Amino acid sequence: MKFLKYLSITLIICGALFAAAYFVKTNSKSITVYETQTAFMSSVEEKTVVTGKVIPEDEVEIKPQISGIIQELFVEEGDEVKEGDLLAKVKVVPNEGSLNSAKGRVASLKIILDNAKIEYNRNKSLFEKDIISKQDFQNASLSYNRSNQDLTNAKSDLQVILLGSAGGSSTANTNIRATVAGTVLEIPVKAGDQVVESNTFNAGTTIATIADLTKMIFEGKIDESEVEKLKIDMALIINLGAIQNKDFDARLKFIAPKGNEEQGAVKFKIEGDVFLDNSVSVRAGYSANASLVLERKDNVMVISEALLQFDKTTEKTYVEIEKADQSFERVDIEVGISDGINIEIISGISIEDKIKVWNQTKPEKIGDSILREKDDEN
Repeated sequence: MKFLKYLSITLIICGALFAAAYFVKTNSKSITVYETQTAFMSSVEEKTVVTGKVIPEDEVEIKPQISGIIQELFVEEGDEVKEGDLLAKVKVVPNEGSLNSAKGRVASLKIILDNAKIEYNRNKSLFEKDIISKQDFQNASLSYNRSNQDLTNAKSDLQVILLGSAGGSSTANTNIRATVAGTVLEIPVKAGDQVVESNTFNAGTTIATIADLTKMIFEGKIDESEVEKLKIDMALIINLGAIQNKDFDARLKFIAPKGNEEQGAVKFKIEGDVFLDNSVSVRAGYSANASLVLERKDNVMVISEALLQFDKTTEKTYVEIEKADQSFERVDIEVGISDGINIEIISGISIEDKIKVWNQTKPEKIGDSILREKDDEN
């Protein structure tokens, strides 16, 4: 009995101590005091950033007019060339079938010419003796001249097959020349490589790519949700990954009428003229970002975007307005454009309303005095 009595007394004492500790702990909890902010008048811009690259406005691929083997290259990548400069020389490798056919045609026409010459000389002698008419002599003369011309043409064709150009040609097809002035961007062939001529059925082998690096454009792709906000001649700010602390002005000149699906999103191609200066050298293919101002509003009421809250059910935006000391009330608002820091307020609150900073990271503690924790004391 004494044991039970002592046990009961012990339990009562422990319960009293636990209740006292719980009361002390509960009343010692810090009370969160929320700061407030007010709206203010400012300008706000809605911007977007488009990734892409800077490329020459025009790139020209130089292709041969005859098939063969690269005998010699006269330029290197990065060289400046003028229109008409010699880039390479092609050694012709005749096609056996075409060569045999051309040689056979020359031999046949030579036989025909020899026969026509005999006929011409005989008719000339008869005409001088007034045995045949002038018309008959002219027919014989025409046949001889025609045969002579056919043989000349056949010999020229044979020479083109063998050498790549006819005798007396001012510009041989074996000499590959620049068709435009600019910088040699790429030479995908080397001496000894076989090349194919450009014709109706074949694009041909590219010997060199030439472009004017003083005329560059930005090429990128923008999401379909933003493309309708773009307008031709909009200003762009170009930042190049390879050139730090340097911005280039640009002007939007092209918006693709058709989008392409990429990774589940529809993208539209855009292009803009980049205005370069002589202080830096811009190379073709630099990665770049283009900043565009989609919309701008001046002197509108804005708040910090961090003050916004979203209803989990309706997804409407709202803020909490202070009605009394640390007593807040939800107010639905209508918002406009945002620059990522501040957002336009269209309706719902006034500029005098105190808005709750609901997501502050460090609460204040109320005791005998208010102690504010500073970030630099972490």
